Amino acid sequence: MRVLAVAVLTMESILMGFALLIAKDDASVNEIILGAVLAILFIFNAGLLKRKGGYLLGSFLQIFLIGYGLVVPHMYYMGGVFATLWIIAILLGRRGEAIKASLIAQRDKNGPN
Repeated sequence: MRVLAVAVLTMESILMGFALLIAKDDASVNEIILGAVLAILFIFNAGLLKRKGGYLLGSFLQIFLIGYGLVVPHMYYMGGVFATLWIIAILLGRRGEAIKASLIAQRDKNGPN
């Protein structure tokens, strides 16, 4: 689960970098600073995914990613796409971890070959 979530958060940080390039001409200094802080928080949060709170923070950051559409209107769409990818990463990651756990339990039950 963590690998998928880290990939999504890293790509969101890159996306924020591109959004900052779009916003640099029309946005205020505060909006640019907000975008830069969000980009840094996405990278920082990728390191926090070892704890459950990291996933909660990542989910919270998705709201700000979509909300940055107030500054760059295309971010409504892109934020929605990446928020969907975040949800899919969590769901598929949980399913993959459950399959892995069942395979390990089955191997332990049958003994080493």
